[in-house]
Amino acid sequence: MNSVLITHADLPLGRRIVKVLWHDPTVSRILALGEGAMPRAFHSYCDGAPPRFVYERIDLARQRSVSELFRSKRVRLLGVDSVVYVPRHGVAPEGPPVVAGIPARTAEARLVLHHAQESRSIRSLIALGSAFVYKLAPSNANQLTERSALDLDPDVAPELRSWIDSDMLFNAELASARLRVLLLRVPTVVASGGFVYLHPGLEGTAGLRVRPAGFDPLCSVISDKVVARAVRTALHTDMTGVFNVAAREVLPLSVLG
Repeated sequence: MNSVLITHADLPLGRRIVKVLWHDPTVSRILALGEGAMPRAFHSYCDGAPPRFVYERIDLARQRSVSELFRSKRVRLLGVDSVVYVPRHGVAPEGPPVVAGIPARTAEARLVLHHAQESRSIRSLIALGSAFVYKLAPSNANQLTERSALDLDPDVAPELRSWIDSDMLFNAELASARLRVLLLRVPTVVASGGFVYLHPGLEGTAGLRVRPAGFDPLCSVISDKVVARAVRTALHTDMTGVFNVAAREVLPLSVLG
C-alpha cells in the first residue's frame, strides 16, 4: 500500500493526479500540498476517521517550510513512502516567482529531492519534467529518445532553463541506492476547458510567445488524464530512470496559443 505526498495539488495537474490516486485502492493515504486554500473538489475526500486524505498549505520554495513539513509528526503518522513532484505550472505571463535569484520551480525541485533523500520512510520519488528540455536538431527534431541531449545552451530562455535545471537535479539521483527516482518528461498538456500547461513557450516569459513570421510548429499534446495515469503507473512499478510520456496527437502552436 502506498502513502503518497503530492506537491502543488491545488494546481490543475495536481488536482487531476489526486483524483486518480484517490480512486486507486492501493493508495492508503494522500498528503496533498498546495499554496492556496484547499480546492472544493477535495472536500469530499476528507471524510473518515482517520481521514484517508489530508491537505496542507505550504510554500514549497522555502527551505524552512519544507524542512518542517518533512520532519513533522503528520508526515510520520501518515507513513509517507512515495512523493509525486508536480512542478509549479500555469504561472502568470511575467514568469515564475524567483527565490534568492533562483526560479521557484528549481528551488522547489531541489528542496523536495533533498528531503526525500533524507527521509527514513520515503522510498520513491516520481517527478514530472518537461519534454522541451531536449536540444532540437533542425534535421531530426521529431525523433527524440530519453538518451537525446538536453539543451544546455547558456542563452536558453529563463522559463525553459528552470525546467532543464530541475531535470538535471533529478537525473543526478537516478543511481541512488536508497531512493527510487523516476522522471516523466511530459509534452504540452491540454486540460479541461482547453487550458494549456507545461509548454515553456505558453507559460512564463512573455517573450517566448512571439513566433517568427511564417513559422508555426506542430506540438505534441496529451491530456491531463494521461499525465495522471502515467503517474499512477509509475507508482506501481519498481523501475527507475527517465521516461518520455508519448503523445498521439499534435496541434499547431498557433492553435495552442
